[in-house]
Amino acid sequence: MRKDMLMGFPAKLLAADEEIELDVHPHWKVLAAPAAALVAACGAAGFSMALVPEGESKPWLRWAVALLALAAIVRWAVLPWLNWLSTRYVVTSQRLIVRSGLLARDGRDMPLVRVDDVSFRQCSPLERLLGCGTLVVESSEQRGRVVLVGLPQVEAAQRDLYRLVVERAAARPGGRG
Repeated sequence: MRKDMLMGFPAKLLAADEEIELDVHPHWKVLAAPAAALVAACGAAGFSMALVPEGESKPWLRWAVALLALAAIVRWAVLPWLNWLSTRYVVTSQRLIVRSGLLARDGRDMPLVRVDDVSFRQCSPLERLLGCGTLVVESSEQRGRVVLVGLPQVEAAQRDLYRLVVERAAARPGGRG
């Protein structure tokens, strides 16, 4: 994997005068369940291997337990982690960018000049405690809604995005800001 893909949003995908203001993955809280699944699968596999009775089939049964544990780890720990790793929320000086997907990629860009409303939700006390939530960005276009679920520091992101929208609008000829 290239260094620019590991370190953040690739600069080659930006316009000449475009600067990154925010570049984040969803909040780490989405990894709590996969981490618990990893611990549970390892514990269950170890316990199950200890219960395998002596005999000719012991090595085969242990391999079967190991393969089942590995399948569970891949399904409920590795794939969610890779999904988290491949999801990016980027705000630049000109647009909002959402990219996600492992093998097939989904992408959505919304120019800041088209943004009409920026709001956020924190649906639980845990989200308030962790400072994460859902950011909803709306425009008057036909597909004019972008929802960023599990955004870290959602209130600061909403405030900064709104500031950028106002600045972009004021910079346009006949701007509304």
